Amino acid sequence: MYAYSTKQRSSRAIECHCRQDVAYRVITGNLVPDHATIARFVVRHEGALAGLFSEVLRLCDRAGLVAPGVIAIDGSRLAGNANRNCSRGFEQIAREILAEHKALDEAEDEQFGDARGDELPERLRTPEGRREFFAQAKQRLEGEDTDRGEAEPEPEAGAAAEGEFEFDAERIVARVQGREGWLRDARRQLEDRRWREPDPISRSRPERLLLAVERLEDELDAERRGNEAYEEYRAQGRMKNGRRFGGPPKPYQPPEVPGGRVNVTDPDSKLMKVTEGYVQGYNAQAVVDEGQIVLAAEITTSTADWSQLDPMVTAAIGELERAGVSRRPQIALADAQYWNEEHIDEVIANKHVQVLIPPDSGTRQTPRPGWTGGRYTFMRSVLASEVGEQLYRKRKQMIEPVFGHTKHNRGVTRFHRRGRAAVRTEWRLLMATHNLTKLHRHTIATQEA
Repeated sequence: MYAYSTKQRSSRAIECHCRQDVAYRVITGNLVPDHATIARFVVRHEGALAGLFSEVLRLCDRAGLVAPGVIAIDGSRLAGNANRNCSRGFEQIAREILAEHKALDEAEDEQFGDARGDELPERLRTPEGRREFFAQAKQRLEGEDTDRGEAEPEPEAGAAAEGEFEFDAERIVARVQGREGWLRDARRQLEDRRWREPDPISRSRPERLLLAVERLEDELDAERRGNEAYEEYRAQGRMKNGRRFGGPPKPYQPPEVPGGRVNVTDPDSKLMKVTEGYVQGYNAQAVVDEGQIVLAAEITTSTADWSQLDPMVTAAIGELERAGVSRRPQIALADAQYWNEEHIDEVIANKHVQVLIPPDSGTRQTPRPGWTGGRYTFMRSVLASEVGEQLYRKRKQMIEPVFGHTKHNRGVTRFHRRGRAAVRTEWRLLMATHNLTKLHRHTIATQEA
């Protein structure tokens, strides 16, 4: 915690400071842990380190620093520990795995025969063949790790290889019409499953390649499940007016191989638009109060903020409860990127938090076509009122300095670790130490007074 508070996140830098910095030597009792020991400690206790955020928030509340009545939500795209130019398609990754497979055991690997050698084998053109081939490649890598004494711990028994998809037709049809709504819901369920069961990102490139093709295969499977659910709904369901659908939809034809691209350095990272161009990284989200105390810190792989309002308000309420804070947020402030009618309704109706979000970005002089009347006009009138304007003016001075301080003063412009779980721990530690330094300054100021 002290290392993160003093801008040191690298295990080698922490080891160096344990040798020459008096404060570090006092904390460690003149012991100098090796950088590999520090790195393994962070990996081993990832969950506990992420949970320190709530404990620091509890200390801030005891000092009277937490005031959750008005909260501000925002996000910032930060580069990950990934090469932006290392995004590959399925065929590129498969050819690289095949080339390594052939180099390791040329006597057994004669699948190219007399062909020119750059086309995919026939067995990689079906889901069953791909699963069998990549399972064999994975077993081979695990066998090599065992021979070197580097075997990974066995996965927990009962871990499902494939997650089941459940589609709520009423909810999907009420929000989105057509096939795309079902595909979007399948992608959402796949993303939720990846958060529940995050994959560690290996240092071994062959293992990362296998993880990358598994990701692409899972995305193709989700697309297939979404299309099957949509076609089943069209065959058995009814329209909103009670009438049956007309002719059947055009049958879905799955591609031979998965489409899309995935980064082989960090398969969890995404290509995201930032002011300077694009970064391969993550969308770091934060919720702060009027005193710039961070109430919630989470990571998402979504490139946009429009689906983050309800999750971040829920995360803030959960963190306050874990920290033993009985007070709840009353007003949530966010910029136009968080405008999502479904989330706004959920937060107001079920979380009992009033939301102030402009439907238009600051650069627009006129409303977007079709965004007039109803809640659009109501929200504009609320923000134009004296009270609404005073409240919303607080947003920038609450949340923007937190990201500015983190990036410019603390020098955090990219994450050091790979994988969504590891990056989430790193971000929560950064925000926990942000709160900790505020608590430290507050304690000194009150003692001097």
